[in-house]
Amino acid sequence: MKYEAKTPDEYIAQLPQERKVVIEKLRGIISKNLPVGFEELLSYGMLGYVVPHSLYPTRYHVQAELPLPFINLASQKNFIALYHSGIYADTALMNWFKNEYPVHCKHKLDMGKSCVRFKSMHDIPYELIAELCTKMTPTEWISLYEKNIKK
Repeated sequence: MKYEAKTPDEYIAQLPQERKVVIEKLRGIISKNLPVGFEELLSYGMLGYVVPHSLYPTRYHVQAELPLPFINLASQKNFIALYHSGIYADTALMNWFKNEYPVHCKHKLDMGKSCVRFKSMHDIPYELIAELCTKMTPTEWISLYEKNIKK
């Protein structure tokens, strides 16, 4: 779903109440657990956690004016989506996440390359997401991005 917002707070304010509660909780978990250096902003029309230009002036290869994305959080039509670029770029991290998911969540993992979809608002593995957020610093993400993704 597309929301007209200029800030993360405006984005959240437009959500239906059930989604707002979940997005706010995920936002708090992400903000609390991400290593120092990532910044929150509105990115691609959703909440974004990025490596700012002050830490990575080389710029993002897809859109040079944007900071390097790391995590995005969105309320989509039929689910809440957590996009984690580190999972996409690091096979070991992906395997760890896939192995841990069933320990924390009763629903089957619904995942794309970097997108984890939560269709049930009542079965989101918050503790697992918190731990996932701690697993990569901005410096580690930049190195991985340049090695595995940037052309």
